[in-house]
Amino acid sequence: MVILATVACSASEDNASSSLQQCDRTSTNGKAAVPEEVWIPSQIVTLGSDVHPEEGPRVNVRIPGFWIDPYETTNADFERFVDATGYLTTAERDNAGGAVFDNGQWRLDATATWRNPFGAAGPPAQPDHPVVQVTYDDAIAYAGWRGRDLPTEAEWEAAARGGIAHAEYTWGSSPRLEDGRPGANHWQGVFPVLNTDEDGFPTLAPVGCFPANPYGLYDMAGNVWELTKDAWSLRPGADKSAAAAVNQSAAIGANTIKGGSWLCADNFCRNYRPAARQPADPSMGTSHIGFRTVKRAPNNPNKGSGGQ
Repeated sequence: MVILATVACSASEDNASSSLQQCDRTSTNGKAAVPEEVWIPSQIVTLGSDVHPEEGPRVNVRIPGFWIDPYETTNADFERFVDATGYLTTAERDNAGGAVFDNGQWRLDATATWRNPFGAAGPPAQPDHPVVQVTYDDAIAYAGWRGRDLPTEAEWEAAARGGIAHAEYTWGSSPRLEDGRPGANHWQGVFPVLNTDEDGFPTLAPVGCFPANPYGLYDMAGNVWELTKDAWSLRPGADKSAAAAVNQSAAIGANTIKGGSWLCADNFCRNYRPAARQPADPSMGTSHIGFRTVKRAPNNPNKGSGGQ
């Protein structure tokens, strides 16, 4: 299971005002329509940071060019896959359910599925929200149906950084946008006792509600953690204090997730950054982990280290 203590916040799903952000999947502030996929050029990207020990040390990695979805995979996207194939997610088999954060703590809910991300007692999934309560196998099945794949960690982080070298956030060096607004859907206030919902979203937000990064990609910070193809491991030379926090997850064959979620608070983890990385159980869905897909050029050898 994902190290829940590092990403825990409230899972209230009240109908909060989204007046601070405008969500538009067809255009970008009057510019041309958002493409179905975005090309990320071949480059050497610097991965990692010094914010948390598991994010270091920094390392330079060369990646070939690839295409990536501009948005996180939505419930509407996933429903088309299910309708076409009859696929049943891991959570829907034998009432496996998933992890839901509720009233200050995580719990397993047998009724939690991608259709009911907070369990049967919560609100149903919204078409334009990122799909959650999906496992690694579910994400791979969807990606394969589209003739695509999950990104490697290096591909994901290169895309998230948007060509801005060494910036802490997807939009630059400041934790806020230039106009002072939050740049991502994350927890505002004092975790875990107060979420001010300054960004207009107490939990999940529709995709595309926050400004795109310089590559034209949305929600590469916050909203949901995103699955990658890579198995979890610490980098060579990582601070040994990071090892104790990840040993249990690494022992069960965890996958690497990236980018933080609506659960991340400044006073607790500040994980809505390109360098943020955590291990997650590939066999369990949660209410704060989703994914997007990539398509590699024919000469791109980058296949990642696999999942399970």
